This record gives sequence, structure tokens and C-alpha cells, in this order.
Amino acid sequence: MAQSMLNELTEERIRRYSRHIILPELGGKGQKKLLASSVLIVGAGGLGSPAALYLAAAGVGRIGIVDGDRVELSNLHRQIIHFTKDIGKPKTLSACEKITTLNPDVKVETYDLRIDEKNIMDIIDGYDVIAEGSDNIPTKLLVNDASILSGKPLVIAAVVRLFGHVMTVLPGRSACYRCLIPSPPPEGAVPTCQEAGILGPVAGIAGLIQAAEVIKVILSIGDFLIDRILFIDAFYLSFSEIKIKRNSSCPVCGPHASIRKPIRTAGEMLCASGN
Repeated sequence: MAQSMLNELTEERIRRYSRHIILPELGGKGQKKLLASSVLIVGAGGLGSPAALYLAAAGVGRIGIVDGDRVELSNLHRQIIHFTKDIGKPKTLSACEKITTLNPDVKVETYDLRIDEKNIMDIIDGYDVIAEGSDNIPTKLLVNDASILSGKPLVIAAVVRLFGHVMTVLPGRSACYRCLIPSPPPEGAVPTCQEAGILGPVAGIAGLIQAAEVIKVILSIGDFLIDRILFIDAFYLSFSEIKIKRNSSCPVCGPHASIRKPIRTAGEMLCASGN
């Protein structure tokens, strides 16, 4: 079927997306742009779950899901795309089933694997925007580097305990994640959700903000979370942000960048599981 027909606003689609279409910031033209867009989600966990569901509901035409893990009972308090009956199932398969049930318009591509420096460029090829929701800094840095090297916009989020943060990276235009964290901290220095815990709704809040940013990037509307990080504090239910600048010494986006292809820093352990 021709791409133009796949993106056509049929009568059924007009009803499905009617609350989008009446928005002056979006309209029918914007909805067609969403239908023609593609987003890669790294991690089908606490962040990727709400992001995937809302991007699918919004009518993003093609969604890729990367995750090499299987659904566990301990995931279910925050990874809302997975149900009790999915325990033991690959997260990519579980996520695909829910997305296609929610919105048959969406084409889902799954990658049941661990993302690394050898496969990442092939995986992100063909996607318009990347949403990063893994549970470790090495993977975030790898995805960040790949987004810079490929010129792909990236929305990155992280959560732990009762806190979270979200930022957007526009290659060549904004600061990137490696501007802030040039290399991973020593092993054990930053606790994971498994070690420190996570309040389930915090992942939902961050994942939904992430989805909103992705949609804005696709549509080129509003102010993006570029050159700033939005911090979420669920304990006091407050939001704050800090301004950041591109680091002239950044090894991937700086003027004298030394990273010319995705790399794995010695000792890094990469995975594609979500928070």
C-alpha cells in the first residue's frame, strides 16, 4: 500500500484522533505527520511502557521496541504495558501485543536483544526520533552517541527512588548527555532501581513527559527540553530544571570530538532493559 494511503485521514482515523485534530497546534496536518513518523524506544520498562502506549495512542505510525529481557513479577508495579499473564514472555512481544491491541494503525518492530556498539547504528537507522529509557548510564551514553553520530533527535529519561529527570538532545543544536557525563561512573556508584527501589508512578510521570517531548519534536511545536534538564521530585511533588550548555570538550558533540563511532568504554555492561 502506498505511503500516502497509509497516512490518509480516513473517517475512522478522524474519529480516533479527533481531539488531536481540533488542537490548533496540531490539526489534520499534524496528525498526518504523526502517522508518517517513526520512533525507536530503548527499553520496554517503567519509562518505555507509558511512552509506548501514549505514542501508539497518538498515532505514531511505526514504533520500534528494543529490550532483551523477559517480564518478571517485580516489573509489574511500574511497567504498565505488561500484565501478570505476560510473566516469562519477552518484553518486546508483550509490548507489541498491547500496542497493536490499542491501535492497529501502528506498525511495531521488535528487537529482542541487548543493544551494543555493534548493532545500534543498524537498529536506529530509519527511525525519526529515539526515546531512551534504559536503566543504566552506559546504555544511555551509547544511545546518546549514536543519536549524535546519526543526527537523530533523542529524548532521554531516567528514574530512581522518588526522582526522575528528562532531557532532549538535538544533534548539532543542543547539549548532549555526554556533555554532562563524559564517562560512566565507577561500578556501584549509582544505584539501580533494583538496588534503590522506584515509586511506580514516578516512572509513569517521566515516561509521559518523554512521550510529549517526542510528539513535539516530530511536529516541531513548542519549546523543547534542550539545554536544560527537567527534574521530578515526587516526594515534594515538585518540578525544577537546570540550564546546561554544550561542553566544548565533549568527546562526541564538541568541536574536537574523538568519538567517531559507537564505542564501549572498558568495563561497561550494556543492556536494553528499561527502568
